[in-house]
Amino acid sequence: METVFSIQAVSKVYPMGSVSVHALENVNLDLEAGEFVVLLGASGSGKSTLLNLLGGLDTPTSGSIQYRDHRLSDATERDLTRFRREHVGFVFQFFNLIPGLTARENIALVTDIAERPVDPGEALRMVGIEALADHFPSQMSGGEQQRVAIARAVAKRPDVLLCDEPTGALDFRTGRRVLEVIEQVNREFGALTIVVTHNAVIAEMANRVVRMSSGAIIDERRNARRCSAQDLTW
Repeated sequence: METVFSIQAVSKVYPMGSVSVHALENVNLDLEAGEFVVLLGASGSGKSTLLNLLGGLDTPTSGSIQYRDHRLSDATERDLTRFRREHVGFVFQFFNLIPGLTARENIALVTDIAERPVDPGEALRMVGIEALADHFPSQMSGGEQQRVAIARAVAKRPDVLLCDEPTGALDFRTGRRVLEVIEQVNREFGALTIVVTHNAVIAEMANRVVRMSSGAIIDERRNARRCSAQDLTW
């Protein structure tokens, strides 16, 4: 398998007045193309910080992050912006849709600047809500808004799909549908898919589970039993 990310001795420290908060400490991890990876841990374990570093939203205090032949840990802000635009799709817990734009228009914000985009209508079809193309976020349920957010993320054909608690604001039934869509995107696009969650049940879907606590990796399990999102119960 091709290594997409190589993370070596990465630490992240946030100064908080006279106190330093160690969000990550000496993390080492390689992530490969096409994997479905779950970063599992309680709130404050460092998993979202690690996701932000992988997405080029932040840089480490020390250590190195390599994306294929690009060293993200030393990249300029301009380079990181280009990296995010060309290679990464983001799915957040609270959707981050623009209220005054329709579903199609929210996706077009991405496709208008992508090099080889999926048509917005086709992206909505992939997630099963093409009928809502002209609806505004206020006219959609939470699960429908999250599916628009996923369609927006995949419309650029990303090499990496990063999902931060994508079901955290949803009920079980809706959350399972959202996970089915993420699973479909991982399968059809072959994107390295990383899902941050505190819900151990979701880890049953993964090819690989990375458990985190207090800013460190405490367990890494490859070739985990992978079930379909349809089979999840919690």
